Amino acid sequence: MEKEKILFTSESVSEGHPDKVCDQIADAILDACLKEDKNARVACEVFASNNFVLIGGEITCKTQPNYVQIVKDVLKDIGYDSPELGTDYHTVEVVVKVKEQSPDISIGVSQQKPEDIGAGDQGIMFGYATDETSGYMPLAISIAHKLVREATNQRKAGVFKHARPDMKSQVTIDYTDSNHIRIDTILMSIQHDEGIDLNEFRQYVVENIMKKVAISFGLNTDFKIYFNPTGSFVIGGPTGDTGVTGRKIIVDTYGGTCEHGGGAFSGKDPTKVDRSAAYMARYIAKNLVAAGVARRLRVQLSYAIGVNTPLSINCRTYKTSNYSDDKILQVIREVFDCRPGMIIKNFSLTNPSFKYHELTNYGHFGRPDLDLPWEKLDKVKQIKELLNK
Repeated sequence: MEKEKILFTSESVSEGHPDKVCDQIADAILDACLKEDKNARVACEVFASNNFVLIGGEITCKTQPNYVQIVKDVLKDIGYDSPELGTDYHTVEVVVKVKEQSPDISIGVSQQKPEDIGAGDQGIMFGYATDETSGYMPLAISIAHKLVREATNQRKAGVFKHARPDMKSQVTIDYTDSNHIRIDTILMSIQHDEGIDLNEFRQYVVENIMKKVAISFGLNTDFKIYFNPTGSFVIGGPTGDTGVTGRKIIVDTYGGTCEHGGGAFSGKDPTKVDRSAAYMARYIAKNLVAAGVARRLRVQLSYAIGVNTPLSINCRTYKTSNYSDDKILQVIREVFDCRPGMIIKNFSLTNPSFKYHELTNYGHFGRPDLDLPWEKLDKVKQIKELLNK
């Protein structure tokens, strides 16, 4: 009997995907609120369909952001700038249905001292790291992100002719031979102008995007190829599919490599542990793997609304560590402060060095293009010292 392949697949989407359009608008609103009020409370949801955008949620801020202009700016930057695309920043209809944060929630996150601030909601969050890439991210999602990013960059530079904003990628990695990991399949779906030579369009993608990205990872180029499997992909973005905030949480994280708590990131201020504690869990996992604790490591944190310490901390090393879980958990508790307010303070999440809307595309983790505090490896030395005691 022929041996079954050991395959794993992850996907990514571009900034023009309808759900990502909504994520970008929600986080651009968050950026605008934090610029005016570092203590703003934001839980913003966005819905997009055709040339219509609905903004809802709970927002408490000293000044009201210009919601319509934010929507127009996001759509313009993406490239939704023409009536023939269905969604057009010039004529988009925007409806705003926003209210202030409930006092039953704000009471738990409004303490003056950071160490006293409670979680903005209950929930479970996961962080993950692996040594299979230089960015300590899973290989499949790393390639998938780079494919749509490369295609988008080429589109915006004007060298990828006839491409439109909505794109998807999917990458299958063959782990059958652990000493010879390779790409098994690449799938891409890319929106395009009407009436073009689809064979030429496909050939450009294969040679100038798929193979280029595979080579950049030092991997094979003889993978199976699927491109626009239904043939035509003219209608896309919010005109092709309705978009909603928070529907691409696996794309935002680790591509399905580990568990996910279910909470989305975009549109939420850092008192929401769905976001801030997920960043903390990644920070813990990445530093532990970089310190040689394990080759693969997953961290879980859990919280209760209004409570200023995690209810639980858990780790999993997938049989890649020489240390016991007990020892690793001792190190985590000694090195990392997982209190919600201290995560916000230590990562400067209300006055960040980045813009939250910059995180919405190509993942919130493993981003060398951004100065992200949870990607720093500044705890490695301390971890090693503790392990060697």
